[in-house]
This record gives sequence, C-alpha cells and structure tokens, in this order.
Amino acid sequence: MYTTLKNGVHIPNIGFGTSLIEGEECIINIKQALMAGYRHIDTASVYKNEQYIGAAIKESNIPREEIFITSKVWKDSMGYENTIKSFENSLKNLQLDYIDLFLIHWPKNDNEQLNVETWKALEKLYKEKKVRAIGVSNFLKHHLENILNNCEIIPMVNQLEFHPGLMREETINFCKENNIIVEAWAPLGKGKMLQNKDLIRIASKYNKSVAQLCIKWCLQNEVIPLPKTTNWNRMLENKDVFDFTISNEDMKFINNMKFFAGSTMDPNKFGEII
Repeated sequence: MYTTLKNGVHIPNIGFGTSLIEGEECIINIKQALMAGYRHIDTASVYKNEQYIGAAIKESNIPREEIFITSKVWKDSMGYENTIKSFENSLKNLQLDYIDLFLIHWPKNDNEQLNVETWKALEKLYKEKKVRAIGVSNFLKHHLENILNNCEIIPMVNQLEFHPGLMREETINFCKENNIIVEAWAPLGKGKMLQNKDLIRIASKYNKSVAQLCIKWCLQNEVIPLPKTTNWNRMLENKDVFDFTISNEDMKFINNMKFFAGSTMDPNKFGEII
C-alpha cells in the first residue's frame, strides 16, 4: 500500500520509526522490521543510528529500490552549506547512493531566513537527484507559509507529532490544501494512548489493539503513521490494519478527543524532540 507524493514518488503507507535505538540493537531491530515486511524506514542524523540502519539494509540483501529511506538535517547543521554537508554525511553513514526523502528536522522559530536557506539546500539536492523527495518535520502553518513564500519547490512531506488528542487541524488542513503529505511520528502518543479507556472500548469493537486502532485512524485521516517498536509481535501487529475500517461515528469521536491537561500534548506546543 502506497501514497503518491506530488512528484509521483510512491511512499509506503506505514513507516518504521527508529529514534532512541542505537548500536547492535538497531541493526537487529531494522533487520527484523524488514523481515516483518516494513519497507519505509525513518531516521535522522540526530538519532545517531544511520550507520547501523545502513548496515542492516546491506545485510538484509533486499534490493535498494524496494526500501524507502528518510533522514533529516538537525538544528545545529542548518544553513545552506551546512545542510549539504549534513546530507553527505547521512548518505555516507547509510552507505547509500541516494536518500528517498530528506527533511528539515525542526524549524528555527527565531530565524525564518535560516529555514529558507536550509530549504534551498534541499532544493539543490533534489535538482541534483541525490534525493527523490524533500520535505520538513515539525513545521506548523506559519513555518510552512514562510517556505512557500520563498521556495521553488513546495515541500512534499511534513512530519508531525500526530495521534488521538493531538490533531493539529490548522496545519493538517493547510498541508492538504497544498498537496503536502503528512506523516505522524508518535502515532501512539508515546505509548500514552494505549491505556486510554475510550480507545480500548472502541478497539474492542473491531477486535483490534489500541495500537492498531491508532494506526488505522491515522491512515483514515490520510496521514502516514511511523510507529516504532523493538518487539517482533508488535511489529507484525502494527502492520495488520488493512482488514477493518473505523466507522464514521468512531472516527468523529476520536478526532474530537482532547489532549490531556498537563501533558506534552498541547496542540500549540511541540512534544519531545524526536
């Protein structure tokens, strides 16, 4: 199952998140994910695991063109020249000839010009066919407007924290209006959603887990979820979401859930760095 980006590139509908996983554990984890059928792997320079992901891909013997790889430039490497260097370093660490999707990891709230300069570097990489698609991560509507007002190529993807209780409707709607595909990091709310009584009740109606419900909810909202786990059974479970449909009534209920007071899920603020 794929979503088609505005430039015609196909991106698998469920990705595999890799933050906080390093070393030999990361190699094992990625090889298991590939064995489980995942073909969309999401990483970033700040995760410090690109070299392990690259090793896992090589050891898997799966043809490169079958795997969709995303990486990101971190805040301390933004700016035109620094971004080019960061990309080349990511490419070397991943042991690849190209990266499928390259993102600006976080916007600089106090430096709109730096965001634009960084974006122009991504445009250069795209024009040189070193990346198949370019986008941003954690950009809200006003960040996106700044890029759109100063770019040649509109971002193809925006990766956001997105889960029940945190929909970021203004930004999501803006992305849809501009044909920017949205990806969801922390689609399970960093695990907080798994204990939610309303979600447990709804999931039981479909004989599914809460994790499966959240992932399917993302997909039905036309958002690509990026769940992460080191557990083999949950890897399989998180992909097993294409045999049921959440009703319109249940979708409306979940869409209207509010963030938990006092948590990091305030829709006007960013969650943890990821």
